[in-house]
Amino acid sequence: MKAFFEGIQSLFVDFLFLPLDGLRSLELRTWFGANFINWIFMIICAVAIVYWIKQLRIFDEAGTENQDTTAHSFLK
Repeated sequence: MKAFFEGIQSLFVDFLFLPLDGLRSLELRTWFGANFINWIFMIICAVAIVYWIKQLRIFDEAGTENQDTTAHSFLK
């Protein structure tokens, strides 16, 4: 059983965490380079929020949104 858990340890430490080790060593040279993935995710989230707000504004101006408090059956 010990060999099984050592095999799992070897899989993660020697193979799956290698990209993270590369990012850790990259951070010593450039902070922006090490956080490049985070910047991409923040840009994607910002674009999604802007798109969502624009869609909310379109439905609000068209008056098609049901804002009645009894819109759901459990609120009756």
